[in-house]
Amino acid sequence: MRIVVLLVVVALVLGGVGVAIVGLTSGGSGGSSDSSGDGAAREVPAPTTTPEAGAQDPPRPALAPFYDQELEWAACGDQECSRITVPLDYADPDGETIEIAVLRVPARVPEERIGSLVVNPGGPGAPGTTYASQAGGLFGQPLLDRFDIVGFDPRGTGFSTPVDCVSDEQLDVFRAADPAPDDQEEADALEQAQRAFNAGCAAESGDLANHVSTVEAARDMDVLRAALGESRLTYFGASYGTKLGATYAELFPDRSGRLVLDGAVDLSLSSRELSLGQAAGFETAIRAYVEDCVANGDCPLGDSVEAGLQRLKDFLDEVDARPLPAGDRELEVGNAFYGIVAPLYNRDYWFLLTRALAAAFEGNGAPLLQLSDAYASRGPDGYLDNSSEAIAVINCLDDPTAVDPDEIPDQVAEFEEVSPTFGEVFAWGLAGCIGVRTEATVETPEVDASGAPPILVIGTTRDPATPYEWAEALADQLEPAVLLTRDGDGHTGYQAGNACVDEIVEDYLIDGTVPEDGTRC
Repeated sequence: MRIVVLLVVVALVLGGVGVAIVGLTSGGSGGSSDSSGDGAAREVPAPTTTPEAGAQDPPRPALAPFYDQELEWAACGDQECSRITVPLDYADPDGETIEIAVLRVPARVPEERIGSLVVNPGGPGAPGTTYASQAGGLFGQPLLDRFDIVGFDPRGTGFSTPVDCVSDEQLDVFRAADPAPDDQEEADALEQAQRAFNAGCAAESGDLANHVSTVEAARDMDVLRAALGESRLTYFGASYGTKLGATYAELFPDRSGRLVLDGAVDLSLSSRELSLGQAAGFETAIRAYVEDCVANGDCPLGDSVEAGLQRLKDFLDEVDARPLPAGDRELEVGNAFYGIVAPLYNRDYWFLLTRALAAAFEGNGAPLLQLSDAYASRGPDGYLDNSSEAIAVINCLDDPTAVDPDEIPDQVAEFEEVSPTFGEVFAWGLAGCIGVRTEATVETPEVDASGAPPILVIGTTRDPATPYEWAEALADQLEPAVLLTRDGDGHTGYQAGNACVDEIVEDYLIDGTVPEDGTRC
C-alpha cells in the first residue's frame, strides 16, 4: 500500500495538535449551483503575460535588489526549478539573506497560457514545491493547460533555507508519545519533550526561527510575483494557505489578482478557539467515517456508531499500554492517533483506514504506522522534509500562547463536550508552545483586504480540519470576499469530486468570473 504516493499529506497544526491535508479528490458529489447573495457577477483584473509598467517596483527603495531579480530556471525531473533571495528581516534589507525554493510546471498549452498560478498546500510548513510537482493530480485540466503552476517552499521549510529542531530519531520519539497523558508521569514526560523540542528549534535554527512568520512569508510571495513577471498575484491556497493568501491581500491589495482561498481559516480566533473548532470538526468526521463503515457491513469496529467510537478509544488505550509490532518498528499510541486522523481528510481514503484498523486489531500495526508516516512526510529511511518541525516554529511564532500543562486537566471537559472521541488530545495540544524561545519581530495585522479585487473563499460543510464556520467567518472578515460552499465530507472543496465547485473555481481563475456570494454546490 503505497500511501506516500497516494496521498499528498502535510501537517496542519492549530493550537499544537497535528492533522493532515490530503490534496487529492475527496468524496463530494457533483451538482449544480444554488446561488443566493448580492447579485451581479463581478470581474477581477486579468493576469498578464507581459508585466505592466511598475510591476517590479519595490514597496520601498531599499528592497529594489530583491524585486529586480529574474528567475533562472533549470530542469529538475519533468519540472523546472529556481530560487529567489529574500531578506531574513525585511526591516534590515542590507542584512542577512535567505533563499526560497521555487518549482514550476509549465502550462500544457503554451499558446493559450494566461500566466503563473502560485499555489500553497497549507501546513504551515508544507513544501509548496512538492504540491506543484504533483499538479497533474491536484488541479483540473483547464488550469493545467492555461497556467504555469508555481509552488514555493515558504521560508524555513522544505528546500528553502530550513529551520531545524531535533534529530530524526528524536522526532520519531516525540511523535510517538501519548498525545493525551494518562497520569502525572506521562504528563511530565510530555512537557519535558515539548520544552526540549521548542528549545531545540531556537538552538538549531538561530535567528531564522524568529523570521518565519506568516507576514514575512506573504512578503516573500510579492518578491516571487515580481520575479515571475506578474503585475498581480494569481493564487490558490488551501487550509493554512488561506491565511497566507488573506495576509497577502491585506499587505498588497493593489498587487492582488485572482485569489482562491479553499478550506478557510478564521483569522479572528485564538489558538484555543481554533483547537475547539478542530476538535468538533474531527468528531464530525470520525462519526461520519464510523457510520459509513458500519453501513457497509463487516466493519472491524462493530455494528453501531457508538460501539465503533468506543472501540477506537479502547484501541488507543491498548496501544498505549502495549505498542504493536510494525515491521522493524513499533506502532505507539501517538502514531496510532495520527494514523487514524490522516485518512479522515478525504472520503475516498476511508477504506485505507478500515484496512489499517482491521490489521491492527489482528496485531499488525504496520499499515496504521504507514498512514502516520505519510501524515508526517516520513519515508522508510527518515523524514522527507522538515514540515513536522517547521509547522511548530511558524505556529508558535504567529501565536506563542500556551497553557501550562498543570492547567490542562481543567480544560478537558469542555473539549470532550464537543469531541468525546478526540477532545482530550486537542486539549493537551494547548501546551504545544510551552517553553518557546523564539519571538516574532513583525506584528500580525488586522486583515480585511480592503482595496483588493473579489476573493473566492471556499468552505466544505463537513470539513474536519477547517470547519465550515471558519470559511463563513473569513468571508465576512475580507471586505471583497465571496463565499462558495461545498456540501460534503473531507478537507477543502476544489477537485473533491464536485463538478460544480471545480467549474466555478476554474471560471474564476481563467475568465475572472466571480460567483454570487453564497453560492452552494
